Amino acid sequence: MDDQNKNLILATALSFLVILVWFVLFPPPEPEEPAPTAEITATDGGTLSVDADVPAQVGETAILAPAAPEEVIANAPRVTIDSASLIGSLSLTGGRIDDLSLKSYHETLADEELVRLLAPIGTDHPYYASHGWVAAVGATADQVPSASTEWQIESGDTLSEGNDVTLVWDNGAGLIFRKTFSVDEHFLFTVEQSVENTTGNEVALRPYGLVARHGEPEQIGFFIQHEGVVRMSDGSMEEINYDDMPDLTTDEGRIEVEENGWIGFSDQYWMTALIPTPGRDFRSTAKFGNDIYQVETVYPMVTVAAGASASANTQFFAGAQEWEVIRGYQNDLGIDRFLDSIDWGWFFFLTKPIFAVLHWLNGLIGNMGWAIIGLTLIIKALLLPLAYKSYVSMAKMRELQPQMAKMKEDAGDDREKLQKGMMALYKENKVNPASGCLPILMQIPIFFSLYKVIFVTIELRHAPWLGWVNDLSAPDSSSLFNLFGLFPWDAPGPESFLSLVFIGIMPIVLGISMWLQQKLNPAPTDATQKMIFAWMPWVFMFMLGSFASGLVLYWIANNTITFIQQYAIMRSQGFKPDVFGNILGRNKADTE
Repeated sequence: MDDQNKNLILATALSFLVILVWFVLFPPPEPEEPAPTAEITATDGGTLSVDADVPAQVGETAILAPAAPEEVIANAPRVTIDSASLIGSLSLTGGRIDDLSLKSYHETLADEELVRLLAPIGTDHPYYASHGWVAAVGATADQVPSASTEWQIESGDTLSEGNDVTLVWDNGAGLIFRKTFSVDEHFLFTVEQSVENTTGNEVALRPYGLVARHGEPEQIGFFIQHEGVVRMSDGSMEEINYDDMPDLTTDEGRIEVEENGWIGFSDQYWMTALIPTPGRDFRSTAKFGNDIYQVETVYPMVTVAAGASASANTQFFAGAQEWEVIRGYQNDLGIDRFLDSIDWGWFFFLTKPIFAVLHWLNGLIGNMGWAIIGLTLIIKALLLPLAYKSYVSMAKMRELQPQMAKMKEDAGDDREKLQKGMMALYKENKVNPASGCLPILMQIPIFFSLYKVIFVTIELRHAPWLGWVNDLSAPDSSSLFNLFGLFPWDAPGPESFLSLVFIGIMPIVLGISMWLQQKLNPAPTDATQKMIFAWMPWVFMFMLGSFASGLVLYWIANNTITFIQQYAIMRSQGFKPDVFGNILGRNKADTE
């Protein structure tokens, strides 16, 4: 391998190292918690704009301090939500879905508290969905439901699979509104709205759905994960970060969708999304105002003749971004590209199939850790033809090292003479030094794709492997600080700088595996490069100590398999690798 190719490998490794160091030493700032306010304006987001720019005011004002969700929920008339995957309630005040927790997910492994997705107004971070009508012609804003409307239960007492709940509100002026809620066994609500016109006159209304989040949401703040608005509009995907929403213009935030689309908020593992009926047009809007992040779907104007009724259906997703569930909604319900609501990243063409294989292996094996190892075996098998050429080339170059060293000594400072001599040597021995770089370059996008999969897909959250490794999405919980549990004191947490020094067992195994693999490769002739390569396994060992243990497991498995492949291939070429010494030259007596 000549200096040019070594420089390529060195530059690639150092670039990755610089990125790691930067995000460890200069992590993104933690989001500031908004200070509690004494007065909260409880609205469904302020106003909804219609074609004629007639706003529908939907709001109420309450003087209260932020309270616990349980306290707020207890003080309002509600209908219980209790399905296989969700538990919570919907408020009769405003007819909103504003209290929702996920039965299968806990905040931490040691905590029995369920993940709360939606919370009502009056809490620290209100987050809710609302559906209603915008008055257009023949009706005024106070004649359609608002955030303060007190709905009545017409049928049903608990919302669950197969048990719908219908709410009704008579405006006293000839319009009777109904909302029928249904929910499936996963995370999808269906909301059917209807209006009955008994006024004797024709009225025109626009049905809408909205999701609102009050205050800046808590965020991870890591560049690899999108957090904010995600929407699909006639096959066009768009992501808008929370930080960018205050700068959205009306034209940027509003899209007229002709046939298929949806819009919602996406976090690392959780999502809400408004899904209009596939095949029909609607207005998709993302906006920010009054410290409220809001997305809307507004259907075209509906004319309701005297004595007639009209209805509109919208689906509402609120739950975990489970790949299999979301794929089922996309395939079975025709929700256009709903699987793209998961942030697959730039390498989506690798990330999607990698996760599909990982999901299949997990279903087959029943353990995500062993599935990662199985996935590594498959990837290494696919790259074996390239790896074979690379390792054969490395073995031959290792044999040529004495001649290369003598040639460098003879050439002195004459770089042109050295290059010509080395190229002639390569040609004479049929060695391609660039063939050693290709597997490394192929491995870089695969590594980042797997890192993306491990970081964003909920299937690895709290997923155990074996022993102390009980969460593959979190760093190794063992620590050198307490000699891996032998001493009674607790190890420093991931927020402490000490966690970078007192690493766990898996990062140490990773460093050893990198060092062993490096011993099979030709040593650089340049003293500086040789020193950098010698230190690289141990630097990476500490730098990757705070990474997800699932990613570290992949790298350990990859290094181990690579070492076995390279060792076997070099033996097949007549070389006897001595990992702790030198690589011996050809021994014809041993190969005969």
